[in-house]
Amino acid sequence: MANLNLAARLPALLLIPLLIPLLILGACAPRVAPPGPGLAATGLTAPAFTEENFITADGTELPLRHWAPREGEAAARGVVLALHGFNDYSHAFAESGPALAAQGLLVYAYDQRGFGEAPHRGLWAGVEVLTGDLAEAAALLRRRHPGLPLYLLGESMGGAVILAALGGPDARPEVSQADGVILAAPAVWARSTMPFHQRAALWLGARLFPWAKFTGRGLGIQASDNIEMLRALGRDPLFIKETRTDAIYGLVNLMDAALAAAPEVKTPTLLLYGEKDEVVPAEPVFAFWRHLPPEAETRTPGRRRFALYPEGWHMLLRDLQAQVVIDDIAAWTGDRAAPLPSGAEETAAAALKGAAEGGAEDGEKAGDGAEGDAAAAACEAAAC
Repeated sequence: MANLNLAARLPALLLIPLLIPLLILGACAPRVAPPGPGLAATGLTAPAFTEENFITADGTELPLRHWAPREGEAAARGVVLALHGFNDYSHAFAESGPALAAQGLLVYAYDQRGFGEAPHRGLWAGVEVLTGDLAEAAALLRRRHPGLPLYLLGESMGGAVILAALGGPDARPEVSQADGVILAAPAVWARSTMPFHQRAALWLGARLFPWAKFTGRGLGIQASDNIEMLRALGRDPLFIKETRTDAIYGLVNLMDAALAAAPEVKTPTLLLYGEKDEVVPAEPVFAFWRHLPPEAETRTPGRRRFALYPEGWHMLLRDLQAQVVIDDIAAWTGDRAAPLPSGAEETAAAALKGAAEGGAEDGEKAGDGAEGDAAAAACEAAAC
């Protein structure tokens, strides 16, 4: 009887290899946010910063925040352009922005496309568009504050945008000319560091159901030890808590570009990472550091630092020990050749040495232990 049932089903089974390509061909493509209305619609002829918005080359208005030293802009010793993480928005710097301003820095942060109050919330804009916005903003700040050093600060996805603009097909000269880049838990968990089943699931999901949304709840991932801050994000209507599959797919494309850019990063770099990070695994971060070019080939040798915080989580600038990280950033922007006040460089050096001595097997374990689900790794909403 079993054989007869199987025989009856054989024609249908034989059709499966033929149906799969047809399903894929007829599937939905990942959706990308449309471009802006054009500069003519804004009455401008070039990108600009207003009091409330960063107006891009295609006329998109991105909400802008700005913090200055108490003594005023004239007292500033440098400029920081800060990019927020995935599902977040410029409010991510509501505390670190004023804290850095108190240490003599002008800080600017805008809502990246698809996030916060920017247009087309929840839709992925594309790597080329995000890096283009960063390049325009950096150029505007150079012109607005001539003579002041410009630093680019990226948290998680924001760090990946900076890296993608430093190397590869989306490299931007306006970004590589920055005086330094600060990468706080950069999103460098590229496909090359993921197991096959995650890569395959993401590829299929982005084509078969790009509109499907995931919350990340129940995955057991915690982004910070600052529980009150996480609860506030859970109540914040501008923090995205349900993420489209195609947005996750776009983020992974960005992370691919970020990790691949490492050999081309010749700008002075401050890499910040927490040992308790449950969102971005340690191994991709260590791999990024190992793939950077020799310091002798950089613009200013001796200006590269890696800080590893034993009590740090993913949201380093909002953790309970955020002030330690902020002080390191302020110190590095003041003297990039000096040791960091936290001593976290020594922790990083020991961890890198241990990873090298442990070999590939330990590296794989480091990645596997934190990988979880593809949506969880990409979606910081899991922190809520």
